[in-house]
Amino acid sequence: MDAGMAEIEAEKSDIYYISPFNAALKRFFDIVLAVSGMIVFSPLYLVIWLMIKIEDHGPAIFSQERIGYKGKPFTIYKFRSMVTDAEKDGEAQLCHEDDDRLTKVGNFLRSHHLDELPQLWNVLKGDMSFVGPRPERECFISMILERNPDYRYLYRVRPGLFSEATLYNGYTDTMEKMLERLRMDLDWLRKQSVWLDARIVFLTVWSILSGKKF
Repeated sequence: MDAGMAEIEAEKSDIYYISPFNAALKRFFDIVLAVSGMIVFSPLYLVIWLMIKIEDHGPAIFSQERIGYKGKPFTIYKFRSMVTDAEKDGEAQLCHEDDDRLTKVGNFLRSHHLDELPQLWNVLKGDMSFVGPRPERECFISMILERNPDYRYLYRVRPGLFSEATLYNGYTDTMEKMLERLRMDLDWLRKQSVWLDARIVFLTVWSILSGKKF
Protein backbone atom coordinates (compact mmCIF):
# COMPACT_ATOMS: atom_id res chain seq x y z
CA MET A 1 0.00 0.00 0.00
CA ASP A 2 1.45 3.39 -0.98
CA ALA A 3 1.65 6.39 1.36
CA GLY A 4 -1.44 8.05 -0.14
CA MET A 5 -3.61 5.00 0.33
CA ALA A 6 -2.28 4.45 3.84
CA GLU A 7 -3.22 8.04 4.74
CA ILE A 8 -6.73 7.58 3.37
CA GLU A 9 -7.16 4.36 5.33
CA ALA A 10 -5.94 6.06 8.51
CA GLU A 11 -8.45 8.90 8.01
CA LYS A 12 -11.31 6.46 7.49
CA SER A 13 -10.25 4.49 10.55
CA ASP A 14 -10.48 7.67 12.63
CA ILE A 15 -13.84 8.64 11.12
CA TYR A 16 -15.42 5.30 12.00
CA TYR A 17 -13.86 5.00 15.47
CA ILE A 18 -16.12 3.88 18.34
CA SER A 19 -14.88 4.75 21.83
CA PRO A 20 -14.86 1.98 24.46
CA PHE A 21 -17.13 4.09 26.68
CA ASN A 22 -19.78 4.53 23.97
CA ALA A 23 -19.57 0.83 23.12
CA ALA A 24 -20.07 -0.15 26.79
CA LEU A 25 -22.96 2.30 27.23
CA LYS A 26 -24.61 1.02 24.07
CA ARG A 27 -24.29 -2.57 25.28
CA PHE A 28 -25.80 -1.67 28.67
CA PHE A 29 -28.91 -0.19 27.05
CA ASP A 30 -29.12 -3.17 24.68
CA ILE A 31 -29.36 -5.58 27.61
CA VAL A 32 -31.93 -3.48 29.47
CA LEU A 33 -34.14 -3.01 26.40
CA ALA A 34 -33.83 -6.64 25.28
CA VAL A 35 -34.89 -8.03 28.66
CA SER A 36 -37.72 -5.51 28.95
CA GLY A 37 -38.91 -6.24 25.42
CA MET A 38 -38.91 -10.00 25.89
CA ILE A 39 -41.01 -9.65 29.04
CA VAL A 40 -43.49 -7.15 27.57
CA PHE A 41 -43.95 -9.03 24.29
CA SER A 42 -44.01 -12.57 25.74
CA PRO A 43 -47.82 -12.92 25.25
CA LEU A 44 -47.41 -11.78 21.63
CA TYR A 45 -44.69 -14.38 21.09
CA LEU A 46 -47.21 -17.09 22.01
CA VAL A 47 -49.94 -15.67 19.76
CA ILE A 48 -47.60 -15.44 16.76
CA TRP A 49 -46.25 -18.94 17.39
CA LEU A 50 -49.81 -20.32 17.37
CA MET A 51 -50.76 -18.38 14.21
CA ILE A 52 -47.82 -19.82 12.27
CA LYS A 53 -48.42 -23.36 13.54
CA ILE A 54 -52.13 -23.25 12.71
CA GLU A 55 -51.52 -21.98 9.18
CA ASP A 56 -49.20 -24.68 7.85
CA HIS A 57 -47.99 -26.70 10.86
CA GLY A 58 -44.36 -25.87 10.02
CA PRO A 59 -41.68 -24.54 12.39
CA ALA A 60 -42.50 -21.16 13.90
CA ILE A 61 -38.89 -20.01 14.21
CA PHE A 62 -36.62 -19.47 11.22
CA SER A 63 -32.84 -19.36 11.70
CA GLN A 64 -30.13 -18.37 9.27
CA GLU A 65 -26.42 -17.61 9.39
CA ARG A 66 -25.47 -13.94 9.10
CA ILE A 67 -22.20 -12.07 9.44
CA GLY A 68 -21.89 -9.75 12.42
CA TYR A 69 -19.49 -8.09 14.82
CA LYS A 70 -15.83 -8.38 13.80
CA GLY A 71 -16.90 -10.25 10.67
CA LYS A 72 -17.88 -13.35 12.63
CA PRO A 73 -20.90 -15.50 11.68
CA PHE A 74 -23.85 -15.90 14.02
CA THR A 75 -27.31 -17.41 13.85
CA ILE A 76 -30.16 -14.93 13.53
CA TYR A 77 -33.68 -15.85 14.65
CA LYS A 78 -37.00 -14.71 13.21
CA PHE A 79 -40.58 -15.83 13.16
CA ARG A 80 -40.93 -17.74 9.90
CA SER A 81 -42.68 -15.61 7.28
CA MET A 82 -42.12 -17.81 4.21
CA VAL A 83 -42.95 -21.32 3.11
CA THR A 84 -40.60 -23.93 4.53
CA ASP A 85 -38.90 -24.58 1.17
CA ALA A 86 -38.42 -20.92 0.21
CA GLU A 87 -34.86 -21.62 -0.99
CA LYS A 88 -35.24 -25.27 -1.94
CA ASP A 89 -32.75 -24.93 -4.81
CA GLY A 90 -30.08 -23.79 -2.33
CA GLU A 91 -29.60 -20.41 -4.01
CA ALA A 92 -29.80 -17.33 -1.76
CA GLN A 93 -32.68 -15.06 -2.74
CA LEU A 94 -33.74 -11.64 -1.56
CA CYS A 95 -37.32 -11.15 -0.46
CA HIS A 96 -39.19 -8.62 -2.59
CA GLU A 97 -42.58 -6.93 -2.57
CA ASP A 98 -45.45 -9.34 -3.27
CA ASP A 99 -43.09 -12.30 -2.93
CA ASP A 100 -45.19 -15.44 -3.49
CA ARG A 101 -43.03 -17.35 -1.01
CA LEU A 102 -44.60 -15.39 1.87
CA THR A 103 -47.36 -17.12 3.80
CA LYS A 104 -50.51 -15.17 4.70
CA VAL A 105 -49.46 -14.93 8.33
CA GLY A 106 -45.88 -14.25 7.27
CA ASN A 107 -46.91 -11.39 5.00
CA PHE A 108 -48.73 -9.76 7.91
CA LEU A 109 -45.80 -10.29 10.27
CA ARG A 110 -43.28 -8.95 7.78
CA SER A 111 -45.43 -5.92 6.91
CA HIS A 112 -45.52 -4.95 10.58
CA HIS A 113 -41.94 -6.12 11.35
CA LEU A 114 -43.26 -8.58 13.94
CA ASP A 115 -41.22 -11.39 12.37
CA GLU A 116 -38.12 -9.79 13.90
CA LEU A 117 -39.22 -10.03 17.54
CA PRO A 118 -37.10 -13.16 18.22
CA GLN A 119 -34.03 -11.06 17.48
CA LEU A 120 -34.39 -9.63 20.98
CA TRP A 121 -32.70 -12.89 21.99
CA ASN A 122 -29.87 -12.11 19.55
CA VAL A 123 -29.52 -8.68 21.19
CA LEU A 124 -29.43 -10.17 24.68
CA LYS A 125 -26.80 -12.73 23.63
CA GLY A 126 -24.60 -10.00 22.21
CA ASP A 127 -24.90 -11.05 18.55
CA MET A 128 -26.78 -7.88 17.76
CA SER A 129 -27.55 -4.41 19.08
CA PHE A 130 -30.84 -2.51 19.14
CA VAL A 131 -29.48 -0.07 16.56
CA GLY A 132 -26.89 -0.85 13.92
CA PRO A 133 -26.46 -2.00 10.32
CA ARG A 134 -28.81 -4.81 9.39
CA PRO A 135 -26.89 -8.12 9.31
CA GLU A 136 -26.38 -9.65 5.89
CA ARG A 137 -25.51 -13.04 4.48
CA GLU A 138 -21.93 -13.68 3.45
CA CYS A 139 -22.76 -14.21 -0.23
CA PHE A 140 -24.35 -10.77 -0.50
CA ILE A 141 -21.57 -9.14 1.53
CA SER A 142 -19.03 -10.45 -0.98
CA MET A 143 -21.00 -8.81 -3.78
CA ILE A 144 -21.18 -5.52 -1.89
CA LEU A 145 -17.46 -5.55 -1.06
CA GLU A 146 -16.65 -5.84 -4.76
CA ARG A 147 -18.41 -2.52 -5.29
CA ASN A 148 -17.57 -0.74 -2.04
CA PRO A 149 -14.85 -2.18 0.24
CA ASP A 150 -15.81 0.26 3.01
CA TYR A 151 -18.43 -2.29 4.09
CA ARG A 152 -15.69 -3.78 6.30
CA TYR A 153 -15.98 -0.80 8.66
CA LEU A 154 -19.44 -2.02 9.66
CA TYR A 155 -17.74 -4.96 11.37
CA ARG A 156 -16.71 -2.52 14.12
CA VAL A 157 -20.21 -2.55 15.57
CA ARG A 158 -22.84 -5.18 16.25
CA PRO A 159 -25.54 -5.41 13.58
CA GLY A 160 -28.85 -3.94 14.61
CA LEU A 161 -32.49 -4.82 15.09
CA PHE A 162 -33.28 -1.26 13.99
CA SER A 163 -31.32 0.84 11.54
CA GLU A 164 -31.60 4.31 10.05
CA ALA A 165 -31.11 2.78 6.61
CA THR A 166 -34.07 0.39 6.99
CA LEU A 167 -36.24 3.23 8.32
CA TYR A 168 -35.63 5.44 5.29
CA ASN A 169 -34.51 2.97 2.61
CA GLY A 170 -36.79 0.03 3.43
CA TYR A 171 -35.99 -3.61 2.74
CA THR A 172 -33.16 -4.19 0.29
CA ASP A 173 -34.17 -6.29 -2.69
CA THR A 174 -31.66 -4.94 -5.24
CA MET A 175 -27.91 -4.28 -5.28
CA GLU A 176 -28.61 -0.56 -5.74
CA LYS A 177 -30.59 -0.53 -2.49
CA MET A 178 -27.82 -2.49 -0.76
CA LEU A 179 -25.24 0.11 -1.77
CA GLU A 180 -27.53 2.95 -0.68
CA ARG A 181 -28.08 1.17 2.63
CA LEU A 182 -24.31 0.89 3.04
CA ARG A 183 -23.90 4.61 2.41
CA MET A 184 -26.50 5.37 5.10
CA ASP A 185 -24.99 2.83 7.53
CA LEU A 186 -21.55 4.41 7.17
CA ASP A 187 -23.06 7.85 7.73
CA TRP A 188 -24.73 6.53 10.91
CA LEU A 189 -21.44 4.97 12.04
CA ARG A 190 -19.64 8.27 11.54
CA LYS A 191 -22.22 10.15 13.67
CA GLN A 192 -22.94 7.28 16.08
CA SER A 193 -24.13 8.24 19.56
CA VAL A 194 -26.59 7.03 22.19
CA TRP A 195 -28.87 9.97 21.41
CA LEU A 196 -28.92 9.19 17.70
CA ASP A 197 -29.72 5.55 18.50
CA ALA A 198 -32.56 6.64 20.80
CA ARG A 199 -33.98 8.79 18.00
CA ILE A 200 -33.84 5.88 15.54
CA VAL A 201 -35.59 3.55 18.01
CA PHE A 202 -38.31 6.13 18.66
CA LEU A 203 -38.90 6.88 14.97
CA THR A 204 -38.93 3.17 14.06
CA VAL A 205 -41.41 2.24 16.80
CA TRP A 206 -43.58 5.23 15.89
CA SER A 207 -43.54 4.25 12.21
CA ILE A 208 -44.52 0.65 13.03
CA LEU A 209 -47.35 1.73 15.37
CA SER A 210 -48.65 4.29 12.86
CA GLY A 211 -48.75 1.66 10.11
CA LYS A 212 -46.02 3.14 7.91
CA LYS A 213 -44.61 0.63 5.42
CA PHE A 214 -40.82 0.54 5.11
